[in-house]
Amino acid sequence: MTSITSLQNDDEFLDLVNENDEVIGKEKRSKVYSSGIHNYRVINAFVVNSKGQLWIPRRTSTKKIFPLGLDISVGGHVESGEDYAESFKREVKEELNVDIDSVNWKFLGKLTPKEGVSSFMKVYEIDLEEVENYNKEDFISYEWLYPAEVLEKIKLGDKTKDDLPKIIKLIYLK
Repeated sequence: MTSITSLQNDDEFLDLVNENDEVIGKEKRSKVYSSGIHNYRVINAFVVNSKGQLWIPRRTSTKKIFPLGLDISVGGHVESGEDYAESFKREVKEELNVDIDSVNWKFLGKLTPKEGVSSFMKVYEIDLEEVENYNKEDFISYEWLYPAEVLEKIKLGDKTKDDLPKIIKLIYLK
């Protein structure tokens, strides 16, 4: 289910930040990507079940970047004027159709381009046993995998969003 907002915001403005994650300007998403800029904000969240497995979806073929690649359970840009918490709540609703106020979740940490990831990001974890109503326009399938299993699939050649193995190593396998 693609919302009108996400269609209108396909080239939304993103806040640009300094090394202290303080807003210093804004730029269109398309320009950020075409210029190789890394000082913008995103959120990422992993859905984790009681066995410690991660819900790892596969992106649709229509995605502009990393089509058909393995993905983080939830990921999205922090839009200009928005904070990480607002973006987390919005993205979880858009991608999983879950209200974060109705589930257990926790903040896992903050990563920056200095650590090898694409941007400034906050990473969260959501406790769920099932993901029933995920957005079929974002994901075509999913698997429940332990962190090491995700890395093994990637090592064996499975396509992936670039940050997925980096975040797993930095958050779950440190």
